[in-house]
Order: sequence, then C-alpha cells, then structure tokens
Amino acid sequence: MLKIIPADGAEEPYRSPDLGWDGLSGDLILNPLTHPNAPGDFRAEQGLATQVLICLMTDRRVEASELPAGVENRGWIGDSFDTAEGETPLGSKLWLLRRSALYEGIEIKAQDYAREALQPLLTQGVVARIDVTATANRPLKRLDLAVSLYGRDGTKLYDNKFELLWRQIDGVADPLAF
Repeated sequence: MLKIIPADGAEEPYRSPDLGWDGLSGDLILNPLTHPNAPGDFRAEQGLATQVLICLMTDRRVEASELPAGVENRGWIGDSFDTAEGETPLGSKLWLLRRSALYEGIEIKAQDYAREALQPLLTQGVVARIDVTATANRPLKRLDLAVSLYGRDGTKLYDNKFELLWRQIDGVADPLAF
C-alpha cells in the first residue's frame, strides 16, 4: 500500500539533474542503487558541467540567411518568436559546421559559436570568464574544442575538451567528470 507523507513545509532545494554525453546524444544520469542519499534517483552533482553540455550540444535556431543550401533549421521553434526581454536563444550554432570541410579558419568560427552559446553563463554571473580554443587536427579529420570556465576569484571551475563534428567521441562511464 502506498503511504503519502505530508511535507513539513520546508522547501526542498532544487538541483538540476546531470546530463551525460556520449558524442551523439545526451541523457539524464541516474545514481546507482548503492548511492547513500538518493539511490536510483537522478544524479545532481555536476550542475555547471550539465549547463555547458546544454549550451554547446543543443542546436540553436538560426536565421534563414545562415542556413546552407538545402539544410532545414534546427533547434527549438519557440526561440524564433518567444524570447523574453534579455533572453537569448538556447544552444549553439556548432551544428552548422557539421557538413563543412576542415577549411582554414574553421577554428575561429567554432570558437565564436561556442562563446556565443556559453555567453548566458557569463551574463547570469555563473562564471566570470570563459576561455574557448578550437584546434583542427586535419590528419585525424577532427576538430577539438577546449572549454575552461573561471570564477570571480580566478579559480578554474570547469575544464573539458570536446571532439567535434568529424569524429564523435566514444561513450564514457562518467562523461561529465573533469
């Protein structure tokens, strides 16, 4: 029989669940059944890493003029008409590079797209500085994107590298660990 226990009135703190990224898609991560506080519940231990994944790996809608010929727009349709004042669309434009060759200067475009996607973290005061570096490895047909985020005191809060576009990363047990 199910027993319903009334809440004591104290508000439970909300913690955003962690996302895992296998190189192709993201998914919520669950705690193991042996977890001491929340067995089998959503893991919520890496909020900043999850925010970075959402910012970079969610496709942002773009203007029609930015679309390559024959490519349909992606991202959340609501971003094209339903953004509040001061709100920016969700995600990044990195998906626009997916079918590109590793041409000279693609690193700059990837860095610009990543910085634009991460800007809400800076605007909202989550971090004080964002460093993004893209490096093309043409022999391996790969573009690496390194992201570092810093707090107000200069402490590095986040440091991770992503392999983008031409070679997807392999799934790992703890993709948000850094």
